[in-house]
Amino acid sequence: MSVFQNVRNAVLSRMGIRYRIFPRLSKLASVDEEVDFILSQIGLLEKRNIPAGELAHGQQRALEIGLTLALDPKVILLDEPTAGMSSSETRDTVELIERVTEGRTLVIVEHDMDVVFRIANRVTVIYYGKVLASGRPEEIRNDQRVKDAYLGEERT
Repeated sequence: MSVFQNVRNAVLSRMGIRYRIFPRLSKLASVDEEVDFILSQIGLLEKRNIPAGELAHGQQRALEIGLTLALDPKVILLDEPTAGMSSSETRDTVELIERVTEGRTLVIVEHDMDVVFRIANRVTVIYYGKVLASGRPEEIRNDQRVKDAYLGEERT
């Protein structure tokens, strides 16, 4: 399926139209506009007719975020959204996440601490299945236990 078709299916699903044989045409009239809006938010409007499988890795992640947005969630959960990305793809993805999650709750699992410190308002560090520390990014950055466990710094 194309990039457009992927997002369109998610919008239709949210509207409960997916399995209806005779959807209300008034609803369908606005679907394409909403899809194009989402595609513009995630930077893929110009790629709307390309098969999703032909997108670069970072663009595929952007499409995944677009599918999430199409469902209009109040909470967005992202698991390692920058895994396997180049530094430029990571930068673009972080900017996208910041832009599209404004006004929503974001829960993110990420091992790239630069990404975490840039995006998060609150960070919870889990170490061997237990909460090691929780607080604002600057508190976590300065927490000696976190430094010892994850940041590789030794006590002086």
